[in-house]
Amino acid sequence: MKKSALTTPPWCPFCGQKVGRASDDVVRKMSEFPVGKCTCGAVYTCDVTGHNVGAAMVETLIFACGDNDNLAWELMPEDDYLTGRIENYDELTHQVVDTGNIDGRPARGVLYFVRLHTEMSELADRLKTKKEQMLQADTNVKLTEVVIEPAPDPKRKKQRANKKLVYELAENLDIDSLVSLCFDDKKTLRLLQRRLYDPIEEKRWQTAWLIGKVCGRVSTREPGQVSELLHRLFEACSDSAATNWGMVETLGSVIAERPDIFGAFTKHLLNYLGDDSTQTQVIWSLAEIAKTRPDLIRDTPFFNLFHFLNHPKAEVRGLIARLFGRIKATEVAIQMMTLSNDSAAFTFWEDGKPRETTVAAEAGAAVKAIHGDT
Repeated sequence: MKKSALTTPPWCPFCGQKVGRASDDVVRKMSEFPVGKCTCGAVYTCDVTGHNVGAAMVETLIFACGDNDNLAWELMPEDDYLTGRIENYDELTHQVVDTGNIDGRPARGVLYFVRLHTEMSELADRLKTKKEQMLQADTNVKLTEVVIEPAPDPKRKKQRANKKLVYELAENLDIDSLVSLCFDDKKTLRLLQRRLYDPIEEKRWQTAWLIGKVCGRVSTREPGQVSELLHRLFEACSDSAATNWGMVETLGSVIAERPDIFGAFTKHLLNYLGDDSTQTQVIWSLAEIAKTRPDLIRDTPFFNLFHFLNHPKAEVRGLIARLFGRIKATEVAIQMMTLSNDSAAFTFWEDGKPRETTVAAEAGAAVKAIHGDT
């Protein structure tokens, strides 16, 4: 006789209470798992495949520490926190299946739990609160109020995205229509991404800016599809067999529009500094993010960028000076002054338009910003 599957709602291994379905965190990251919290203070992540438990463990611990990576790596299991896991979890029904199979499909999901000891939990809360207070007090950080995109009319006739329509809207820089189309058809961002494969560099920069503006508005309601775009772009940048035209600057544009959601992606841009073909785009992207959130740059090992002040390319020297000015890098104030006579001209993109400037002009503005003159 076939054994029938017994199902039970998932529970917290620490307190035994039922836990709700895990959902996407507000802050998006490179390795993303749905997360949840139990009333007893434990947090958990859901690995629906059961094959990424190691990554899920790391994400759960970081989530428990208030997204403080440095604190998470300092903690010791048992001494500072406890762990637990629930296996045979089926995400579709939000049930734990004793046989591991339900309705002919395997239930291989794993809920991984972490509960910090009281003193560590209090420390994580204090550090998170302190960081939020510092952001609010920092006059260099511009915490702009986010305008939520109006909900689409449920009675409207949804549009279907196609290459011709998306390209036409992009050519006309019709951001409003592109945002509306993204809500109707999630293929829109994929089709916009294809426009990055343009042999004309100016068109790629304009498309990167356009995608950033569109994603900034779409993310107020549907950050998930923007997060998927970022993951696709990072994957394409890391694929040695694929061209990364326009990818890095698009990543910078999107992150800069909503650093409150996608700021955790910033540090991964540094992975592409070693390639001559993407150095300019990475530094430009970091400077765009630093315009409102210099703290995100300072949270990275930005001191590895100091040597770019002596780079043979004028655009690299100028953009790195612009970046250091925006993060008020007093550490390189003296080196920056040596660029005050560098009259080399270069072009960079700002607000979707090319701008002509010189290394000396950018270095001079940066020195003033560092000394608080602007």
